[in-house]
Order: sequence, then C-alpha cells, then structure tokens
Amino acid sequence: MSEYIHKSHNVSVLMYHFVFPAKYRRAIFSDAVTETLVVVCQEISERFEIYFLEIGTDKNHVHFLIQSVPRYSPTEIIKKVKSITARQIFAKHPEVKKQLWGGEIWTDGYFVNTVSKYESEEIINNYLQNQGRSADEYISLHKADDIEQLTLF
Repeated sequence: MSEYIHKSHNVSVLMYHFVFPAKYRRAIFSDAVTETLVVVCQEISERFEIYFLEIGTDKNHVHFLIQSVPRYSPTEIIKKVKSITARQIFAKHPEVKKQLWGGEIWTDGYFVNTVSKYESEEIINNYLQNQGRSADEYISLHKADDIEQLTLF
C-alpha cells in the first residue's frame, strides 16, 4: 500500500485513480498484452517516481492506482504512462497495431480521481476489484505489497 514519500523539502502521499480506455474501445488486453503492460509499468516505476499500487483491466480499458511525487502533475503522469506503454506494447505485440489502425493504443480521454490515504484508498481498491459487470470480468494484474522508497540519509 501507499507510504509517505520523503524528499529533502517535502513529504507527500499523492495518489490518483486513472482509467485509460483503449482506442475505439477495442478489447486488446489479452494475457500477453497485460503481462507486457505490467512489466513496462514496473520499468516506469524504476525510471520515474511513479509507483503503481494496483493495475487492473477489463479487456478494453485499464485502471491504475498510482502514487507519485509533487514534481509530476496528473497530466504529466498520464502523458508518461500512455506514451511509454503504447510504444512498448506496439513494439512487442504487432497484432495490437492491426486492431488499432489509427496508430494509437489509448483514447485521448481519461478519468482521474484523487485518492486519500486514510479515507478512500480501500474504497477505490474495492471499486477496482468490483467494477466489472461481474466478478469474473475483472482481472487484477498487479498489486504492490511493499513499495521500496529511496531515502536521502
């Protein structure tokens, strides 16, 4: 779950719930594509201070519960995640490019909501797990157990 991120001049616990629909609402998230998505998100976490607390898919859209630092606005997080995941998925799964003839994986639109550490993180987790039409439709791809935080001292 989330933790406080300590920097030299601030301490933060900023979490966001993002939903990114696939272009044309195509059901492109097969097991192989979702596996690539999780690996790419882990690489994003290592490169940037963007931590994926949970990733889930419903075949035509993806839910992310993300914690980050004040340096990145929600829009910057969205741009980074969408661009990097799209490039990697297209490179590793050419069949997805055939389904999405426009050359984009994600729609231009998205949903974003702030999440409170103490009041609604659990509510959002429950929503993510129960948001599909039935419990069988939602697949949890990744859930952070322990987030390793870098310390300065």
